Amino acid sequence: MKKIRKCVIPVAGMGTRFLPATKATPKEMLPIIDKPTIQYIVEEAVASGIEEILLITSPYKNSVIDHFDKSYELESRLEKNGKLDKLEMIDKISNLAKFTFIRQGEPNGSGHAIRLAKSFVGDEPFAVMYGDDIIKSDVPVLKQLIDVYEEKDCNVIGVQEVKHELVYKYGIVEYDNEEGKIKRLVEKPSLEEAPSNDAGLGRYIVKPEIFDELDHLERGAGNEYQFSDAMLALMKKQDFYACKFDGQYFDIGNQLGYLKANVSFALDRDDIKDEFHGYLEKVLKK
Repeated sequence: MKKIRKCVIPVAGMGTRFLPATKATPKEMLPIIDKPTIQYIVEEAVASGIEEILLITSPYKNSVIDHFDKSYELESRLEKNGKLDKLEMIDKISNLAKFTFIRQGEPNGSGHAIRLAKSFVGDEPFAVMYGDDIIKSDVPVLKQLIDVYEEKDCNVIGVQEVKHELVYKYGIVEYDNEEGKIKRLVEKPSLEEAPSNDAGLGRYIVKPEIFDELDHLERGAGNEYQFSDAMLALMKKQDFYACKFDGQYFDIGNQLGYLKANVSFALDRDDIKDEFHGYLEKVLKK
């Protein structure tokens, strides 16, 4: 069994829900407190044992690339001004992992984006993490998926139970057995059609045979190539298991999820949590 060393993170979406903020700033660079959202995802990958990361960007997201590259002028200024703690923090970002960047020339869906990772991945199993999904947990969620992969030598989908009235927003898992083997994914089902309340939430381990399915993928929902359709095709040939992960999930692709993440992470910060908690109490009393 090959080790999971590589991770693919598609970050080419337009972020139209956050306009006008995302007119000039990629949504992945919007901060949670003082750290870009994409950095939380990269740090989860690294904490899970990932060594190489491919970020699939768009022609309009140079700042994502710049964030994980060396910044010689900034580092020189910080050193000259004696801000060595800031210098160390900035230096660590570019050294988190070995980074590769590919631009998705046109927005043709998640399947099209991940297909661009074929040469990067080679013949290894790999992780996929979506840039809109931040999960706060004691054990990194991707590590939880890797543990399932290593136990069962299978493809893995990270899932968590969602409210029944919200199943129409997600890809919902239908199980083949009680041990977590997946029969199929039902994309955004109606309340009546949903086979369970377990939703796939932006964390995957897939074997390299997924590229055989991506190579022959037809357009699906939204007239785009959908990664979920490729996984459905591979399910007919290989086992997929669910990893019911422990962690607090935030969909930062929408304003409410983004605000919840900011509040939750702020209340974990020793340097601001007490004052911020007091502020929230005053606001809620009004």
